[in-house]
Amino acid sequence: MLTAPVPDRDTLEALLCVAARTPDHGKLEPWRFIVLEQAALRRLGVLARNLAAAAGPEVVDADKASQQFETGQLAVVVVASPKPCDKFPQIEQTYSAGAVCLSLLNAALASGWGANWLSGWASHNREFCTEGLALAPHEHVAGIVHIGTGPAQMPDRPRPDVAAITQWIHE
Repeated sequence: MLTAPVPDRDTLEALLCVAARTPDHGKLEPWRFIVLEQAALRRLGVLARNLAAAAGPEVVDADKASQQFETGQLAVVVVASPKPCDKFPQIEQTYSAGAVCLSLLNAALASGWGANWLSGWASHNREFCTEGLALAPHEHVAGIVHIGTGPAQMPDRPRPDVAAITQWIHE
């Protein structure tokens, strides 16, 4: 779990600048950022909990749906915002938004911050995205990157066996 302190505005803006330098065919910038400070996270936690409760426990666990918002200190929502373009298909624009998420995560970690890239049920719930984040109908959440102070030693998770998922073509 990440705790305070979190990056100040200048530091976060520098991280966002790094993240924005991502592969982007046609310079469309098919993504945008929403910075969520603690009060906004708490408000979204209430919304996520209420929407999850209305959906019912057979659909989603309300505690799990709201936890990242109820405990987070600072988060950046990377919004995939595809642009109309015949030359570059929407899927490539979505990939670009995913690259922004990874770039932001890596920039935060390389700068000494703790960071987690999450999504979760709420980020895929249209009502949450419209009411809570004011997303337009064509937009969706690519990821929510939480940034703060992490534990001194982050436990590593099991990684894939690269040899098992790699094919080498020689000719």
